[in-house]
This record gives sequence, structure tokens and C-alpha cells, in this order.
Amino acid sequence: MVQNQYSIVNSMMKYFLRCIAVVLASAILAGCSNSNVIKEIKVGLHNDNELKIQIDVLTGSPVDAHAEYWVDKGADTTKQVSPVSKNTESHRFILCNIIPKTNYAYHIITVVNGVKNISKTYTFSSNDLPLFLQDQFKAKSASEGHIPAEFKDGLMLINKRYAPGVAYLVDYKGQIRWYHMIDGLGFKVIHFTKDNTLLSILGRNDEPTSYGSEILEINLLGDTLLHLKKGQGDFKQTIHHEILKNNKDQIVTLFVDQKIMDLSSIGGSKKDTVNGDGIMIMDKTGKQLWKWSVFDVMDPFKDPKLLKTKKDWMHANSLNYDKDGNYLMSFYNNGQIWKIDSHTGKVIWKFGKGGTMTMPAECNFTQAHAAHINADGDLMFFDNGVEKHQSGVFAMKLDEQQQTSKIDLHIQLPKEVFNGRMGSAYMINDTSVLVCCSKRHIIVLTDRKGILLWTMETSVPTYRANFIKNAQLSPYLKP
Repeated sequence: MVQNQYSIVNSMMKYFLRCIAVVLASAILAGCSNSNVIKEIKVGLHNDNELKIQIDVLTGSPVDAHAEYWVDKGADTTKQVSPVSKNTESHRFILCNIIPKTNYAYHIITVVNGVKNISKTYTFSSNDLPLFLQDQFKAKSASEGHIPAEFKDGLMLINKRYAPGVAYLVDYKGQIRWYHMIDGLGFKVIHFTKDNTLLSILGRNDEPTSYGSEILEINLLGDTLLHLKKGQGDFKQTIHHEILKNNKDQIVTLFVDQKIMDLSSIGGSKKDTVNGDGIMIMDKTGKQLWKWSVFDVMDPFKDPKLLKTKKDWMHANSLNYDKDGNYLMSFYNNGQIWKIDSHTGKVIWKFGKGGTMTMPAECNFTQAHAAHINADGDLMFFDNGVEKHQSGVFAMKLDEQQQTSKIDLHIQLPKEVFNGRMGSAYMINDTSVLVCCSKRHIIVLTDRKGILLWTMETSVPTYRANFIKNAQLSPYLKP
């Protein structure tokens, strides 16, 4: 029933958007003040997205051109500038950072033989967001003065995991500043790359929450840069929980590794299936370049609960890079974080209960998500806190030579936002941390003592909340 409702709403909105696009596109402007340069201007929506306006300009000869646009308040306000379209007669400008239900003014700048020409000023009005995108996020704080400037100056990346999938960039006020929607699939996992693109795992509603069978990379204009589907090249496995790029622009992900085993000695069948996890590197054609499996380094029979855990033996839930380029991989079922040699596949250390790295008694975390190295060089992760029924955040200073660790940061979250599955925690600055409590449908900003500075309720149980800095969004978005 839910899927049918979404399909109906989506179809209605698509029809509405097409109608609006036709109306806007019909506003063909000719005979500008620079009629010898600009022949035609058309305005419409880019990819049926209400927060992206597309302006198509036809010039009489190949020129360099760009658009300048601003909120129309009777006089020029702060101008925003599109990328330059160079040495062509057909120009396409995508205007991002659009505010719904707002009047805008713009003009076209052309350069002919080194001479800059400014067209007359034109206007357009943006539409409201579609109904199904309204009131998705509700943010509040006791005092705006306590919210760090760094947090106000960036956006949060949030994903809707069920079809129709939506990727959102949201500001600290809970306003959607950018979105991208797909039909029939959900954004199971999404990552903002070093190339300022969005790389994601897509999956159907009948696939588990963080598992999928397609890879999609888009830019901030919403244009598709890469789309791989299971079955192409060596991409044969179900992938899950993580999607990254390495420094060679290759795709790095976690995959489900199935092994047929004789479990009759412990009460199973002679041809039983154990589902483990692995790391896979592919190029953009789907060709496999490197693969590692947990079966390479660990014997399933050493798990006394194997008959119960065989369907999801280890449940890897995050993958990232250490400072030296080796992998950090966290597992939900055994509550450990591993460092894995990115060349040999050897496990360098294991952090957690029963691991090789000595831990302080106070570091009593149970299950971890989003393990990564923070700006201070510490191992940081979200503690689900399943045993104590209280979630939190740890940042640990590790001494690999001595195989010891000490706590640099420990935040205990209020028990009211206990989050037993999923979740993330990332530093915003030296004094604040953005924490996603997925199951509670809430994202919080906390100081180092665990005092909540800001909260945002979400309509979707996003897997993580990643913070994207202003510099990574320029020139397309300006929080």
C-alpha cells in the first residue's frame, strides 16, 4: 500500500512538473539589448527538479557566457554566478541554490573579442517544493547562539532508503537546499566524495535496509556520472553498507560473500550457506581489481553461535581508510573494528572485546558504526550501546606499536535517543559532534560533554548524517 501511494504521488508530481516546465520553457525571450549576440533564452526546470533552474541561451556566434542571478527584491542583492560556458553558440546554465517560492532576477554575461556584454535583466519565480518533500525535517535549538558557525556554514547529507529514493542536502534550519529523487529504488547508502560528487548504493524495497544491487554517482547538478548494475562485468555480488572511491578513482565497496560449508557436525546440513563479508574494488566498467574476504582470515567454526549467525555471520557495517591508506572495517555482530592491510589483506589489529588492541575499562562499547579517522587523527565511531541501553560516541588515540589505546572523547547520549542499530558521529569542529540516531529518526548536535546544542527530527530513518563543508559545495550551493 505504501509503495502504491508513493507511485501515485510521484506520477502526479511528474505530470505537474512537466506542465510547469512547459510553461517556463514557453517564455522564449528574443531581441535582447545585445541582439547581435543573444538570439534566444529559454527558462525551465533541470531534470524536473524544483531547486534547479535551467537557462538555455542561443547566441549568434561562439562566445564565452555565464549567468548571474539573485533574489529579486527591487535591487541587486548578492549575486550568484553559474559556471562559464565557453566558445559555443548553445549555452546551458544550471542555477542551483534556489529557494522555493521566491522571485529571482538574472542576466546573461557574454564576452565577444574580450569585450564584456551584460544583457537586460529578466526574472523568474521558483515553485514550492512538491508536497511529499515538505515538512521532512524539523530542527530546533535552545539558543541559536550555541550553534557553531561551522555548522551553520555547511549542509547535512541525508538519504531516504525506500523507493522512491531521495538524497537530501539539508541546512541547520531543517530546510532542503538540494535533492535528487529516483523511482523504484532507494538510496541505501550515500557518500560525498573527494571529487564533490555523490556516490550511492541503490536497492529495491525488498532488499535489506543497507543492501543493494546498483551503484550511482551524480554531481551536484544532478547529472549521472556513473550507473552500474549487478550483472555488469564482474559486479555479481550484492553490495552493502559502504561505497567509497580510492585515490585511483576506483569504486570500493563491501559485498556479501557466500560460502558453502559442511555444518553437519554442529547440527547444520552438509551443504549449508554461510554469509560473510568482503571488500571489493572495481573500475567504472564493473571490472574487479581486488577482493578480500573475511573467510580469508577467520574460521567460521570458531563462532559457537554459527548456526544462528550463518545468514549474516559478521555483519560488516562500515569501511573507511586509516591515515596510512589501509582499511578500517567495523562489524556489528562481534562488536569489533579491524584494520586490514589494503595490499595483502592481512588483519593488522582488532579493536573491541576479544581484540588485539588493549582498551581502557571505560571503553565498554557494544557494537559500532561509522568507524573513521577524525580531524585529530583519532579512531572515531558511534557506539550503539546495546548492552547498557545507552548510545554514545568514542574517539580513541591508538598506539599501534604498543597495541594500546586511550580515550580522547567519550560522549554519552541521553537515554531517550538510544539507538541500537545504525547511526553515525562526525566532528563539526573541536567542540561539537553531529550524531545520527537512525532508529529514533533524530539527528543531534552535541558538545564534548554530551549536552545537546541542536536537534532535528527526520521523517526518514536515514542511515547516517554526513556533514558537508561550504568549500565542498561551491560554486553550486551556498548555505
